[in-house]
Amino acid sequence: MSRPDPRTLLLVPTGTGVGLTSACLGLIRALDTLGLKAGFLRPFRQDELNGPGPDRSTALARTTLGLTPPEPLPQARLERLLRDDRVDELMEEAVARHAQAMGDDPEAGPDLVVVEGLVASPQSSYAGQLNAELARALDARVILVADGNLDDPRQLAEQLDLHAQPFDGVRSTRTLGCILMRVRPLPEGDAAASLSAPALAASTNGALADTLRRYLPALDGQQFRLIGAVPWHDALSAPRVLDVARALGAEFLHEGEAATRRVMGTSLCARSASRALHVFKPGRLIVSPGDRDDILLAAALATMNGVPLAGVLLTHGEQPGEAMVEICRPALRSGLPVLAVESDSFVTAKRLDRMANDIPIDDAERAEQVTRFVAGHLDLPWLKETLSRGYPRRLSPAAFRHQLVHLAQQAERRIVLPEGDEPRTVEAAAICQRRGIARCVLLGRREAIEEVARSRGIELPEGLEILDPEGIRSRYVAPMVERRRGKLNAITAEDQLQDNVVLGTMMLAEGEVDGLVSGAVHTTANTVRPAFQLIKTSPDYRQVSSIFFMLLPEQVVVYGDCAVNPDPDAETLAEIAIQSARSAAAFGIEPRVAMISYSTGESGSGADVEKVRQATRLARERAPELCIDGPLQYDAAAIESVGRQKAPDSPVAGRATVFVFPDLNTGNTTYKAVQRSAHVVSVGPMLQGLKQPVNDLSRGALVDDIVYTIALTAIQAAQGD
Repeated sequence: MSRPDPRTLLLVPTGTGVGLTSACLGLIRALDTLGLKAGFLRPFRQDELNGPGPDRSTALARTTLGLTPPEPLPQARLERLLRDDRVDELMEEAVARHAQAMGDDPEAGPDLVVVEGLVASPQSSYAGQLNAELARALDARVILVADGNLDDPRQLAEQLDLHAQPFDGVRSTRTLGCILMRVRPLPEGDAAASLSAPALAASTNGALADTLRRYLPALDGQQFRLIGAVPWHDALSAPRVLDVARALGAEFLHEGEAATRRVMGTSLCARSASRALHVFKPGRLIVSPGDRDDILLAAALATMNGVPLAGVLLTHGEQPGEAMVEICRPALRSGLPVLAVESDSFVTAKRLDRMANDIPIDDAERAEQVTRFVAGHLDLPWLKETLSRGYPRRLSPAAFRHQLVHLAQQAERRIVLPEGDEPRTVEAAAICQRRGIARCVLLGRREAIEEVARSRGIELPEGLEILDPEGIRSRYVAPMVERRRGKLNAITAEDQLQDNVVLGTMMLAEGEVDGLVSGAVHTTANTVRPAFQLIKTSPDYRQVSSIFFMLLPEQVVVYGDCAVNPDPDAETLAEIAIQSARSAAAFGIEPRVAMISYSTGESGSGADVEKVRQATRLARERAPELCIDGPLQYDAAAIESVGRQKAPDSPVAGRATVFVFPDLNTGNTTYKAVQRSAHVVSVGPMLQGLKQPVNDLSRGALVDDIVYTIALTAIQAAQGD
């Protein structure tokens, strides 16, 4: 069946500074969640908004989304064509760039293209006319992007109506609806949404839509939809200290972590340090005259006490003496940036207040956060209904993450986290508890965990369970001795239970929790060994194995076994294949299992190839409903053109979604090579075959990694019911 013609969505701003590029990036990410591949196009450059250098929107689409959009038409040529009344030629230029965004191969090209419209400004008064011409030339559906200031909803509704008129009004079939950016004030009682792993399932058909509908009756959800309402979040507008230095032309006295620390707010310190202690808060940039040694010293002391200040900005061209620098040296070693400007404090504060809110091209972290946050507040059910009819489906990385969160929320499982006072684990537990991903149990002293939360600015949600190991260890001694009868006595059991991972595993074995996640500060062996000893395997399996979910750019695939079995025999390899296929299916991946070897089909011989052949036969016999083939070389399994050549009759070759490696050496090496060389995110290892789920973390895991592993564990627990 041929692919449908690509569709085009044109995003049109209702003013300057509405977050147009952020809306485009977020929409593309949301479409990816729906399994729709979107391209990006900014047809025309606007130098007065972009400044010199590369086009910012195009560059961010490349770095954040991995797209390859064409460069926009230079503004000088655009305006020359307009002056010469050659609008038709101008639109031909736009159509040509649209064709580039679609790519040369219709089969491999995007399902649709998101186009960033022109922003009206004193230098670009022609923006409205050209946006209407673009919509017609590209046969695009229009989405308006507006600032979500709700102080005057009538004015906002009238503004939307006015900007829809060039596209035949809000009731035209061309105009789909609007996205409101930076919605404020937030509804009463609403807290700021979490930036980490947002739930990509927002619905906008609520109180906000009802309020606007009173003033804009066409906003009825049928022909003009409130597609997204993205709330204001301070962190999304937080520049790095490096960006502040660039904007002010500041000199770094100590650069430290200026490239990663973010300015959540500025505090102008004109009073003595004793009267300004309240301003030394996480994320604050302290602005002070350079001769105020007391302020610099207070900032250094706050830093050494665990307060992660953004930095210190010294004004009036004054710099601290060498003796003061030496006293502050421990704080500087921790990464505290210190910079200086020649201007006075008042002028400096005004310049800080007027800093542009645009995302710098090189700020990949902020661009990713904004993209994900916007995507998480778009109306996915409506987008799916409106845009996905007849489109090919695939499980993209965004869809996989969305599905993990959704299934975990449905599972409602209790997950124990033995590393209860580890900062990333505390933050992940708070996120999971707040979003209903799991009911988390932190093992650790309450005082220590609350101190970690305070120092990291984490609000521990109501219901987050904290258990002090000292108060509960003794009750697991007898059950542990019983489980390991003949191998442990009470003394050795009590000694082993001093390890919180062992304690958490006993809680799982006794049915008091549904799953366990560990490994942020422990080795894989520390996490897995107690599970082997106390949990044991499921009745359906003889072995425990592992899989990684590899989030490739186009889709998510499964690799197994890359963490547990060093040299499985054919029986074990067949079991790993069946376990991996069933795990893939459980997480929404259609399992097409490739048994990997250095040989494809009957072309090779030797003990290693024969083991894979035998394992393939055994797996087919035990699970005839599964699509399994092997031996297959990796390229024959993964690349369609190679698969057609090397194994033309294989139902798996070129289309594999589950890759089963012949041994741990091959599997672990391959997964790490793909992960590091191709910059692919991997989730796992997920253990399979245990009676109850235990999962390991990388010691370099990010907060999001832990959140997703907790979600994955909760889903496994529900599947075991």
